[in-house]
Amino acid sequence: MNRLHTVISAVVLTAFTASISFGQSVISAHSGLIHYVEGEVTLDSQPVEVKIATFPEIKENMELRTQDGRAEILLNPGAFLRVGENSAVRMVSNKLTDSRMELLSGSVIVEADSSAEAEGEEIVTILYTGTAAHIRKGGIYRFDTDPAQLRVYSGEAEVVAEGGSPLILKSAKMIALNSALAVEKFDAKDVDALNRWSRRRAEYISMANVSAAKSVSESGDTWNRGGWFYNRYFGMMTFVPVGGVSHSPYGYDYYSPTSVWVIYRPPPTYMAPIGNGMGGGNFGGTSPVSGSYSSPSTTATSTYSGSISAAPSGRSASAPSAAPAPSAPVSRR
Repeated sequence: MNRLHTVISAVVLTAFTASISFGQSVISAHSGLIHYVEGEVTLDSQPVEVKIATFPEIKENMELRTQDGRAEILLNPGAFLRVGENSAVRMVSNKLTDSRMELLSGSVIVEADSSAEAEGEEIVTILYTGTAAHIRKGGIYRFDTDPAQLRVYSGEAEVVAEGGSPLILKSAKMIALNSALAVEKFDAKDVDALNRWSRRRAEYISMANVSAAKSVSESGDTWNRGGWFYNRYFGMMTFVPVGGVSHSPYGYDYYSPTSVWVIYRPPPTYMAPIGNGMGGGNFGGTSPVSGSYSSPSTTATSTYSGSISAAPSGRSASAPSAAPAPSAPVSRR
C-alpha cells in the first residue's frame, strides 16, 4: 500500500508540473452515470464496461447489480452513490431535481459534498420497502438490507415510513428501515471494507480535482456553477466547485478555478547576501532570489456517452497523448 501511495503521489506531482490537457467541463442532464466499476457488475443483466471518457447511464427502471464487484454512480454534482458487493439498486427517477434510487439488496453508501445541497431539494432519496430516506445535506450515509438499517456517519436525513411521520436522523445515529423506525446511537468509527473503499474513491477524485480546476482556470471559460469535469490524465470525472474550496465529508478538498492557484503560488522573493558566506566575504550587497512556476495551457475535448452535454463552450486544442491513468486498487480490505 505504501508503494501505491508513492506512485499516486508521483502521478499527482507530474500532473502539477506537466500541465497535461484535460477534457471539457460537462453538465449531466440526469443523475445515474456509472463512473467506475470493479469486478462483476451488470445493468439490466448486461455486463457493465466503463471505457475512457465513456460512462454508461442508469435510466429509469433499470437495475444495477453487483456480484463479486463494486460500482460508483454519479448523482448531482458533488454527490456519489457507491454500491457494495452482492447488492442491487433500481433507478426510480433520474431527474437532477428528483433523484430517487431503490435499494433492492445489499449495501450502498451515499457521499455528498455540502455544495451538492440545494434549498428545499433532495440530493437523493433512497427507497426501501415502503420507507423513504430524503438526503438534503452533505454527509456520509450508509444503507443496508441485512439487517435493514440506515446509518448517518455525518450529515442529516429525513426518514419517512409509509403512513408514518417523518423523523430527522443526524450524525452518529442509526435507524431500522422497517415500520418501527427505532432510532439508536452507533459508533461512527466502526467501519468495514465498503466504508474504506468509499473513502479511497473520494481521495482519488479529490486528487484529480486540483489539475482539473487549474485547467478550467487557464482555459478562460466562465465557470458559473459547480459541476463534473473529465480529467483526461487521470481518466476519471472529478468535481469542480463554482468558487472557493469545497470540502468532502471525508476531509478532502475540491478547489475551484479561482482558488486552485494557492497550490501553484511560487515561493516568496527574498534577499540573499552577496559573498562566499563563509566569513570574511563581501556582504556589501544583496541579490534577489525567487522561485517561479510556469506551464503551457491547453484544453481538449472528449466524447461522452449518456445524457451529457458539454458546457460551457470554450477554446479547444489538440492534446498530447495522455499517460495511462493510474488504476484504482482492487483491494477489498
